[in-house]
This record gives sequence, C-alpha cells and structure tokens, in this order.
Amino acid sequence: MEYLIGIDIGTSGTKTVLFDTPGNALFSHTVEYPLYQPKNGWAEQDPNDWWNATVLGIRAVISKVNIDSIRGIGLSGQMHGLVMLDENDDVLRQSIIWCDQRTQNECIEITDKVGEKRIIEITANPALTGFTASKILWVRNNEREIYDKCKKILLPKDYIRFKLTGEYATEVSDASGMQLLDVPNRRWSDEVLDKLEIDKNLLGKVYESCEVTGEINEEASKLTGLKKGTIVVGGAGDNAAAAIGCGVCKPSKAFVTIGSSGVVYAHTDDVIIDPKGRVHTFCSSVKGKWHVMGVTQAAGLSLKWFRDNFCCSEIEIAKLLDEDCYSFMTREAEKSPIGSNKLVYLPYLMGERTPHLDPFCRGVFFGLSSIHKKNDMIRSIMEGVSFSQRDSLTILSEMGISINDMVACGGGSKSEFWREMLSDILRCNVKTVISEEGPALGVALLASVGAGIYKTIEEACEVCIKFNPSIEPNLQNAEKYDAFYEIYKELYPSLKKTFSDLQKL
Repeated sequence: MEYLIGIDIGTSGTKTVLFDTPGNALFSHTVEYPLYQPKNGWAEQDPNDWWNATVLGIRAVISKVNIDSIRGIGLSGQMHGLVMLDENDDVLRQSIIWCDQRTQNECIEITDKVGEKRIIEITANPALTGFTASKILWVRNNEREIYDKCKKILLPKDYIRFKLTGEYATEVSDASGMQLLDVPNRRWSDEVLDKLEIDKNLLGKVYESCEVTGEINEEASKLTGLKKGTIVVGGAGDNAAAAIGCGVCKPSKAFVTIGSSGVVYAHTDDVIIDPKGRVHTFCSSVKGKWHVMGVTQAAGLSLKWFRDNFCCSEIEIAKLLDEDCYSFMTREAEKSPIGSNKLVYLPYLMGERTPHLDPFCRGVFFGLSSIHKKNDMIRSIMEGVSFSQRDSLTILSEMGISINDMVACGGGSKSEFWREMLSDILRCNVKTVISEEGPALGVALLASVGAGIYKTIEEACEVCIKFNPSIEPNLQNAEKYDAFYEIYKELYPSLKKTFSDLQKL
C-alpha cells in the first residue's frame, strides 16, 4: 500500500493526516497551540508552535507504516500570516496572523501608493488589514529594527515547507492573499513591489499547487521520521485546500465552511473581480483557474469565544459524558426557537471582511433582555454566523456566479442542526463529504498529482471524494429566518459610525 500525508496548519492547531491513495484517512493527529492578543484587534502566533505541532503530528501518523511507501506530502495553512526570518533563518517576531486588524493606516498607504483602482486590477482585491502586504508595512513603520534584519518573508504553511525542505517557496492560492501577487497572471507583481518598496528577493518562488517544491531534507528526516527525499508539493491556502477536499474544482460548485473563519467559496474558470472589493478573487489550486470567496472573520471563532468564556459548566458536563462540548452546546441551542427569542448576533469579534471591509466593527448581541438564557445566545451566534454567509452568497450571485451545488465543511459542518440552519438560511441544498479531513485531504490529493498517482486534480477528486445525502431547505423555516435576516442587515449601517467612534476612545 502507498500513502500520502496532508498537513493543515490552522489557527487553533495543526492537523496531520495519513491517507491511502484512494483518499481514505488512516491516522490523524492534532496538536493545539495558543493565540496571542496583546492588544484589542491584534492577533499573533509563534511559528515555532506550528513546527513543533507538525513534527509531533508526522511522527504520530507514520509510526505504524513503512516510510518508503509514503509518496508525497501536501501543506495547507491559514492564509496571510507574516513570518519574518533573519539571515540565519531564525524567526524575528511572532507571526501577525490573518485576523489581526492593526494595519488600517498601512492599507491607506498601499492604496495611496498603488492606487485604489490599480490595486484591485492587479491583486484582485482592495488593500485589506488581514492581508500580508499591510503587515509587512506595519513592521517597517513600527518595528524598523526587525524589518531591517529580515531576509525572507514566508506564509505560515510555507514556513513549515522551509523547515521540511530548506526551500523558500509558496504557491499561487496562498500567495494570492499576500496582496503582492498579480492574480490574473499568477506571478509576483513587480509594479506593486516597486511602489511599496518591498524587495522581491524577500519572497519565495511561486509554484502551482500540484508542483513539487522540494524534498524532505536530512534534518527534517531525523526530526519527523520521514524518508529523506520524500516530495513536498505546493499545497494550498486553507480554503483552496478545503475546496479540493470537498471536490469543488469545476464551475457551479461551491462550499460553505465554518471553521475559525467562515467562507462561501465558488470555483470559476475565469478571473471575476468584484469592483467594490467585498469578496476575494484568488488563484485556485487547480492550475489556470480561480475562485471567488466571501469571508467572515469570526465564524467558529465566535462560538469558541463564547464556549471558553461563558460555558465552564458545559465544558465540565461534556467531559463527564465523554462528549464534545460543541455537541452539547448545539443541543442547548436547539431548545431556542428560530430567531433565538428575538436576539440577533453580529459576528464581528475581529472586525469584518465580507461585505463590510471594516476593521473597527465589533461583535454585538442585539435585543438582549432578561428573558434570554444561555441557549438563546448560543443559537443567536449560530444564526448570526449563518446570516453572514448569506451576505457572501448574495454578492456572488450579484457577480453572475451561479451555484447549484453547495458542500458544507469545517468544524461547524459536523452539526446536523447547523447544516439544517444553513440550508434554510441560504435556501439551497447542503451536503457533506464522507471524509471529514477537508484541507488535509485536499493537499494530500494535490500531492497525489505531484507524485504522478493521478494525472489531474479533477481525476483525483472524481476517484476520491464521496458525499453524504443532501439536506434540503425547509421553506417554512426559511421564511422565518428571512425576517430576522432583514433585521440583521439593518444593524451594521446603523452602528458603523459608532464602531469607529468607539475605536478612537
């Protein structure tokens, strides 16, 4: 038997999975690590935590197999994170990650230097606080001594690639979120780099997602137990990887995910850009293709925040029952009616991307009264996150992107209750993949193409991706949700100025 490894460097932890070549998960190991928030709106992680988690994960999943039979490795990871290395390849500072919102001034700087229209024409997106370019400028503007020592800039998964292979490399899907890539032409933009005065030599080589980018080197072999020379392919950013893990590699196919962030992602054969910049257009991990996606900054993160701060008793009860706490919380939410007894949640804990592009907006429970209990608050979080996904789907429809096939993935998709809610609120059929490995499976399939096991990613998906039956929308429920969605949509415009005023205090 031959094997593939998919490694997903996420925000809450790194998941390493060993697959056979038909895509069946054989062994999986996850190692969690902390998120640091030194100031309101800031978010950082230690790249050494990612590497330690990767080493532990690889050693765990390969312990019972012949390492000579491992054909290739694919890497997925949280996008946009800034990893800065010095001349000795040591990490210079903690990584400023995707949900960090400190770079509003740098976004203005990027827009002024490149031009509001031009930055969208080249990078397919407006200057955003979450993207890597603004983080680079923030370090240059605020930590000049660190910037001057920087010799290489990598994304989170690409730092792991470097530790495994010694190669400075990235690939088109993840590089698309740096705001330095010419997205229509799938290469670094000399124009953007020149205007922002960023040295191109700081960046790694850009590959397509299925291409071999390097091989396991001697040091990594000793640490992980992998065979020296095992190939590592380009891999993909987390959402592009999840798309492959869901079989979303052709037009009219899409997925909705509820992980730490929330995404509605649609495959497209052509470059389609929203001139208002409300959704992102990135290179797909399918060669020569693209995708468009809307992003909610704090989707599953909203529920995790509530769990960690207000559900101590639920955590303890779940432990006693040997049950996942989220399953217990979901059962509590089911006791609350549609609309959560007239409680509406805005999931803006970390600012927002789609559709508002506002780093200053914050989370809101609207309509809170003495009637409300914890189960109402849990349900309102789930509903608010689902409403934010509907915002994204509406914009894709406005752009002429037709979707007839929606796959649910991410941690939230494990809840049948939440899938039913999504189906009703989005008014479409929602199905899941039989495999729950998502991005890890996606990059393992990319590795299968790089290793020559399958000729194309479309062939790999056709063979390996299998689905559970769809959930169809309940139209009576959908109408009830519509009324609360109208209230939800009115809240942000009413609060926009107040969010900004609060930030200034």
